[in-house]
Amino acid sequence: MNKYIEIIDQKLDEFMPICYPQKIFKAMKYTVTLPGKRLRPVMCLEACRMFGGNIEDAIPTACAIEMLHAQTLIHDDLPCMDNDMYRRGKLTNHMVFGEAEALLAGDALLTFAPQVILNNSQKLGAEKLIKIMEEYFLRAGAHGVIAGQAVDIQSEKLLQRSTCVAPGQAVDIESEKFEVTEDDEQLPGILDYIHTHKTADLFKLALRTGAIIADATDEQLEEITEFGQTMGVAFQIADDILDVTSTFEEMGKTLGKDEAAGKLTYVNLYGLEKSKKDLNELLDKCFDILKRNNLQSEIFEQILNKIRIS
Repeated sequence: MNKYIEIIDQKLDEFMPICYPQKIFKAMKYTVTLPGKRLRPVMCLEACRMFGGNIEDAIPTACAIEMLHAQTLIHDDLPCMDNDMYRRGKLTNHMVFGEAEALLAGDALLTFAPQVILNNSQKLGAEKLIKIMEEYFLRAGAHGVIAGQAVDIQSEKLLQRSTCVAPGQAVDIESEKFEVTEDDEQLPGILDYIHTHKTADLFKLALRTGAIIADATDEQLEEITEFGQTMGVAFQIADDILDVTSTFEEMGKTLGKDEAAGKLTYVNLYGLEKSKKDLNELLDKCFDILKRNNLQSEIFEQILNKIRIS
C-alpha cells in the first residue's frame, strides 16, 4: 500500500505543474497534494492488479480520481457548505486562497481530472477510454457525488423537524421525492441515499475503472461494485462515529460539527452503539464478498481492518 501511495504522490506532482494563472493551479495542487491515505487511487490500482491488469495503465485514472476527491473536499469545506477551517490537519483551501479562488479550484479540478486520463492513457484505446469517461462523469456529476452532497445539505435539521411517514407515501425534501416502502421510514432511506452517492460512488468509481482497465468481465464488475458500495457505506459510518469519538489530532479536522449542525448522520439517527455494530457487520460482509468471489487482496483486507472500530 505504501508503494502505491509513493507512486501516486509522485505522479500527482508530475500531472499538476504550476502554470499561468499560477494562483489557480497552486490552489488546485494544494488540496490534491495534502498528506493523505490516497485511499481511492490505491483502490483503483489494486482492483486493476487483482483482475490481472498492469497498474501502470491505471495510474492516470487513479490520480484523476484523487483530483476529483480533492474537488469534493474543497467544495465541501466552503463557508456555504460545511464551513470547515481544517482538512488533514492543514488549513482548508478557502482559508489559504480565499473563497472565490477555492470555488474556482474545485471547478477546475472537476474538468482537469478527466483531461489527465485522456492525455496519458491513449494506449488503452478509444473503447476503454469511453467506458472510463462514462464511469467518471456518472459518479462525479448530478447523479453521483453532487446528488449526495445536495441531499446532505437539504437534510440538515431534518432529525429535529421530521416525523416518519406512512408506508408508500412520498417524502418531499426541497422538491426531492423519496418513496418510502412498507419496511422503510423516511430518514433511513434518505441517509442511505447520502451515503451511497456522497461516499460510496467514488469508491465504486475507483474499483470499476481499475477493473475496466484490466479487462474484467461483466460478472467481475458486478462483484467489485457490490464490494465498493458496501465498503463505501461502512467507511462513511466509521467517519460519522469518529466525528463523535475522535480528536482533532487524530482526524486533522474540526469534530462535532455534524451534531451541532443537526446533520443526518448514522450516529445521530441510530446512536453510537448500533452504529459500531452495523459498521462491523458491513465490514464482515465486505470480507465475505471477497471470499465468495475468490478476490484475493491483502491491501483491501488492510483497508477494511483499519476502518473497523471496536
